[in-house]
Order: sequence, then structure tokens, then C-alpha cells
Amino acid sequence: MQAVDPQISQKHPIIRQLDEGAINRIAAGEVVERPASAVKELVENAIDAGATRVEVAIADGGKTLIRVTDDGCGISAEQLPLALSRHATSKIDGTDLLDIHTFGFRGEALPSLGAVGRLSITSRVKGGEGHSISVSGGQITPVKPAALGGGTIVELRDLFYATPARLKFMRSDRAENQAIIDVVKRLAMAEPFVGFTLRDVTGGGEGRVSFRADAESGDLFDALHGRLARILGAEFAENALRIDAERDGLRLIGYAALPTYSRGSAVAQYLFVNGRPVKDKLLVGALRGAYFDFLSRDRHPAAALFIDCDPQMVDVNVHPAKSEVRFRDPGMARGLIVSALRHALAEAGHRASTTVAGATLGAMRPEVMPGRVYQMDRPSLGARQASYAFQAPPEGAPGLAEQPAAWDGAPGASLMETPVSGRVVEPEVEEADYPLGAARGQVHENYIIAQTATGMVIVDQHAAHERLVYERLKRQMAENGVAAQALLIPEIVELSNGDCARLLAVSDELTKFGLTIEAFGGGAIAVRETPAILGEVNAKAMILDILDELDDQGESMLVQAKIEAILSRVACHGSIRSGRRMRADEMNALLREMEATPHSGQCNHGRPTYVELKLADIERLFGRT
Repeated sequence: MQAVDPQISQKHPIIRQLDEGAINRIAAGEVVERPASAVKELVENAIDAGATRVEVAIADGGKTLIRVTDDGCGISAEQLPLALSRHATSKIDGTDLLDIHTFGFRGEALPSLGAVGRLSITSRVKGGEGHSISVSGGQITPVKPAALGGGTIVELRDLFYATPARLKFMRSDRAENQAIIDVVKRLAMAEPFVGFTLRDVTGGGEGRVSFRADAESGDLFDALHGRLARILGAEFAENALRIDAERDGLRLIGYAALPTYSRGSAVAQYLFVNGRPVKDKLLVGALRGAYFDFLSRDRHPAAALFIDCDPQMVDVNVHPAKSEVRFRDPGMARGLIVSALRHALAEAGHRASTTVAGATLGAMRPEVMPGRVYQMDRPSLGARQASYAFQAPPEGAPGLAEQPAAWDGAPGASLMETPVSGRVVEPEVEEADYPLGAARGQVHENYIIAQTATGMVIVDQHAAHERLVYERLKRQMAENGVAAQALLIPEIVELSNGDCARLLAVSDELTKFGLTIEAFGGGAIAVRETPAILGEVNAKAMILDILDELDDQGESMLVQAKIEAILSRVACHGSIRSGRRMRADEMNALLREMEATPHSGQCNHGRPTYVELKLADIERLFGRT
């Protein structure tokens, strides 16, 4: 039995026009979700106004105060009332909703904020006088003169006071503060030539600076690199690869981190379309696909990527929050991201992140010694040679080469073949000739020690060779294709019509990996062939898993993942095992192949295959500075 709603008359329902205040409060529910949404709208307006410096002040997580000050073009006195009207904007003229070059264009933010809070705008155009206007709960006051040097100050107090029910859904001040910081950081990445300052003025006074990023200088890539270093940290900047690719009117620029600089969650992924921060499943899936073969499932890449294109190629008028976009050709955008990132990762070759060496040095660092340790300067090459000649045994005395092969502590025994410390290799190549240097020894039958021109390299022989074998198997599979085995009796899988259509739409991609399907009438499909390398498979379970991935991510890499997992296991079993002693030529051959093979800096699961320690860092460990 349907309950009677006391808000609706039991008579025939009447259609009525809502008043302006109710309309604005409804719109505010879409545009202003939380204080961070208000900050986003106001800062975007400041950037659209041509500001080179934006300062944001907040109190109590933005619930009691949000003040945005900029040095933009300002708003004239006669335009101030219009700025508070719904669907009034200077960004577009309404003739073409696809030709959008600014952050804002709907004309909804200011009237929505004025409908749910106490909003005041003080502005001054160049060569004019300053004026202000205010609105509280939808009630606008007349324009009046105000003192201001230039630009605009927008102040929003008591957010959601007109809709107190919304306040119950606000999170803690700390959580709202963090959301605001995240919004400002994303906009700061999009505009590296604009200076940003965020202050928390809770309790009054000047408050404390929560975030600050001064305007960068130089060309676009230099400015972007500097801004990312300030926001994401110097470690990201050191381990990020420069991305610059273009295809069919789409340009992708930005920085993506090495696989060995991965994160435990997707918190360091920032995507922008025409300068607008977006959270788009298509782009996130493309980023994940680009690193698919280099990271385990529980690790996530770090990247800041910017897609620039003609506004006609992308629709940003999808959602009032403008955080979603729709490309005219989604496949082209995804393909550009995947190909550009994979190309950059391949060009990185054997490079591993510097954080690996930093973690190693941190683990090795001894206790701090009291006082300062004074050391003699490192002797010159000539001085070392003279010293070695002086220390050499006289002619006729037995040399190291004539001493016993094993050392048991007795006089005359050799230190060069000590079984405990490892195998020492006579140098056969000059370390300065190669990035990974020349092998000098092997310890614990698993780690190769190589000397480079500037330090030393420690290589995990099993992990390194596993990656090399894996890359070789992948190349062979790419050249020869994936072998498929035909099922004696095709397996019929019953699906809904929608699921069947989505699956058949990606059938060509599945065929490349040895899974052949075809329509079988109605909502059923027939599985004709499966990848031979997988052996006996449950075709129905695989089909359902593929559909789940299509629903969740818009694409499916399940079959490819299963095949490459098999190749990875084959590579693991076919690689040099831990505990095997290697000759000098074998170790140097492994180093040379690592230098020539892309992605050899990490194993099949994203872990580093080698650690490089600079001589200066090693000397600091021993206090030789």
C-alpha cells in the first residue's frame, strides 16, 4: 500500500513554476557539493579572468569562510548584478557549446553560492573605481563603492546556512581542508605560470600557509617540471619521464614516473584535458594499460598528463561539476596515452628510480658519530700509483698469483678467492665504457657487484635475467602471434543481449590473444578457440570475468594478463637461478644485455633489478667527506 505524502495535495497534481531561490538552491546541490567545490569554482573564475596570482583563505574547513583574491581583469560596477544572475557569463555567447576555451561557461557558480551562503564580491577594473555587491540566501543588495587596488575579492561566509540539512553531510574540518588543498594543487598543476597561496585563517589573523606555489618561469616543460616538483615532491621530478606526443590533432604532454617509482594506491595520478582537471575512467584505464606489463596488480603508476586538442573534439558539457569529459574519438585518446607512455618507458631502457638507491643508503647508514671526523683528501692518481709501487713486493718474492687459492687465516693465503665474501673477478672491461659498469664480483651467489665510472652497481642476477627472458618471449609472441587451440565442441555461453553486444564489440581484440568468439543467436555466444598456452580453461568463467572488466573499466585485459602471467612464470623458471655461480664473462654479458633491453630496470612485478650507488654517497657512509 502506497503511503500518503503530506506534501502533495490529494487533488489532481498541479504543475507550478518554482521561484528563483528554490531553483538556485537546487542548482547549488549539483554545483556545490562541499567547500572544496566552491573553492574550485571561484579559483577557476580567477584564472579565467587572467590572474597571475591567486590567494585563497579558508576558515573551519571552508564552512565559515572562503575568500579568493586575484589580480585579474575585474568586474565593472554595472556588470556586478548580472554576475549574480543565473546563466549569465562572459565566457561564451551560447552559439557553440563545443567551442569552450575557459574553465567556466555555465554561469551557475556565483548565483548557486549566493543561494546557499552569504556571498560578497568586491572588484575593480583597470582605470575604474572599486565596487562591491553582496547576496545572502538569494537576496541581492545594491552595488556600492568600495576601496580596492585592483582585481577581485570573492568572499563566501557560512556556506549552506540557507540549507542547514546539507551541513549534516559535511565531514570534519581536517577532511574538508585536505579536499580543498587537493583542488588547489590540481589547478596549480594546470597553471604553472600562475602563483597560488592557500591560507587557513581559522581563529583569525594572518593564519598559516597550507600550500604555496610561486609562478614558474621558462618554457612550458621547465615550468611544469618545477611546479610538479613543488607539488608532488623532488623524488617524483627526479624519476619522471618527459612525455610529448601528438596524433591526429591530440597532443599529450606531461611527466610519468618510472615503474620502480610506483605507489600503493592511485593517489598520484593527475589527468587534464585542455587544462581542466578531470577524473575520467577512459583516461585512468589508459594510464593503467600503459603500465600493465610493468607493475603488479597492487601497485599504481604516478603521472601528471595533459591532453590538449581542439575544443570541438571533446565535450566538457557533460556534468555541472565539469569533472567528466567525452571525447569524439575515445579510442584515439586512449591509444595516444598508451603508445606515448610505452614509448617513453622503452626509451628509459634499464633506468631504475633513484629512490631505490636512497632506500639502500638509508638502510646502510651507520649511527651518527659524535663530533666531526677529519679525513685526508683523496690522493691523486699519480700519488696512488707511486704508493702502490712502493708497497709492491721485491722482485723474486712470491706474488698474489702464486699464493694458495683459499685463505684460512694462515700467512701467505690469498684474500682474492675468499668463499665467505664472494667471488672476485679480475677486470676484463673498463667500467667507464658502459652504464652498468664492469663486473667485479659475485656475493652470496645471487648478487653481481659491478664498478662504474662514478660508483657501483648491485644486480639481482635472477630478477634481471627473468626480465630479459620475459622480454624475449614477448617479442617472439608479438612476431609469431598467440597460438590458439580449437575446441572440439564449442562452448555456448548464455548472456543478456546487452552483454552479448558488448562482448562481440571487442571480439577482434580477443582474437589477437587466441580467444575466438562468435554470435550464436539471441543473447548467446559460442567460444570456438582459446589460447593454447593457457591449457584447459573454463571458457564461461573467463567470459564472465571479461564482462566484469568491461563494466568496471571500459576495457578488458584479462586474456592478455593470463597469457603474460604464463610467460612470466616461464621466464622465471628459465632464468638464471639464485645460488648459481657465474663466470666473469657471463656476468658482463648479463650487464650488457640489460643495457640493450628496454624495461630491464625492473622485474616482471615492478621491483628493481639493480641498485646504483654513487661513490660520493658511499664515501659519506664512511665519513669521508
